[in-house]
Amino acid sequence: MTVLQTTQLTLSPCCPRDRTDFMALELDPEVMRFLNGGHAVNHQEIDPNATFLMPRGTEPYVWAARRTTNDAFVGWFCLWPENETLAELGYRLHRADWGQGLASEGASALVDWGFRNGGYEKVVATTMAVNQASRRVMEKIGMHHARTVSVDWPDPIPGSEHGEVWYEVTREQWVGG
Repeated sequence: MTVLQTTQLTLSPCCPRDRTDFMALELDPEVMRFLNGGHAVNHQEIDPNATFLMPRGTEPYVWAARRTTNDAFVGWFCLWPENETLAELGYRLHRADWGQGLASEGASALVDWGFRNGGYEKVVATTMAVNQASRRVMEKIGMHHARTVSVDWPDPIPGSEHGEVWYEVTREQWVGG
């Protein structure tokens, strides 16, 4: 993996120094709202059946995002390969960094890298249908709503009854976000 530079962010492959920052994100109930209902993750008892990524600084395909100006940790982005031509986009940012265009900026850079350097033909992303902010990020970078699916969660969280949305963009559709 390579370091990606945007106007406001530096995305670099995660490393052990990012572990504390990654774990701190999981303690914010608003950050975790659409992942587990807003419960802080108990880092002593990680759920092996968790349906969301909890990076610890050693994962491939995960980039730590820091502000270019002062190296402040903003969050993380991932482009997880499902197979040789398909990858899933994911991201998680500090609440203090929401609403500043950083999610779109980082996601766009990563999708662009995936098409130019990763060899992917399609990138997908999912979120709860009620997660309007994440849906706006996906739409802003040029992804298109592909489908909404009902998910039978073992422990449903508020809003899950509306389903999960899938967004996608192909290499041919990509215009750089």
